[in-house]
Amino acid sequence: MLCGLLVAATGAAYFGPAVCAQQPSQASPIVVQPGAPGQPSKRLPASTTAKLPPLAQADVEFMQGMIMHHAQAVEMTGLISSHTDNKDLRLLGDRINSSQTDEIKFMKRWLTARREPVSMAMPGMSNMDRSGRPMALMPGMLTPEQMDALRKAKDGEFDHLFLTGMIQHHNGALTMVKELFDSAGAGQDAELFNFATDVDSGQRAEIRIMQGMLEKKIPEEKQ
Repeated sequence: MLCGLLVAATGAAYFGPAVCAQQPSQASPIVVQPGAPGQPSKRLPASTTAKLPPLAQADVEFMQGMIMHHAQAVEMTGLISSHTDNKDLRLLGDRINSSQTDEIKFMKRWLTARREPVSMAMPGMSNMDRSGRPMALMPGMLTPEQMDALRKAKDGEFDHLFLTGMIQHHNGALTMVKELFDSAGAGQDAELFNFATDVDSGQRAEIRIMQGMLEKKIPEEKQ
């Protein structure tokens, strides 16, 4: 448009060919595949489309199991406000509740995107797995008896049972992550890999916090 206006404005005095600078065409998108650690990245054709990587059954079972595992942690933190006035424990509970609730949402989205069920149990058979066998608790999960004791406890007793129970629970999550990465072909999905490594590092950090809270509590009880 600008070129045409220039030609029209100068046409009476200039009869040579109009020359306009060519606008650069829109650049094609660049698709880069990150390399393995220590290896260079690769440039892929612009026509490359994103595809979800193939899943191992262990990937699916890890996510389904971790949803159930996290759900119990959320249930445990839900008892704090009515069972103790310990401010430090309340802050810790809020942290665990928030992070694990968000992670449950992520895991459900991950499974749904891959057209996998979000639960290991068959409809109407909450205590059975897909093969029809009784479903065992995930590693570290509190038994019904432990959960019942936690619900009945108050104040200092509750604090102790919660901290020891949640340390047990977190250690179980670390076991689940290890079992995932020990399974042949599992953990290759980038989102799953990042999530599992975040679970591992996050729960190790919280275990250290809870161990410190227990160590602080013991001398106070002896006074």
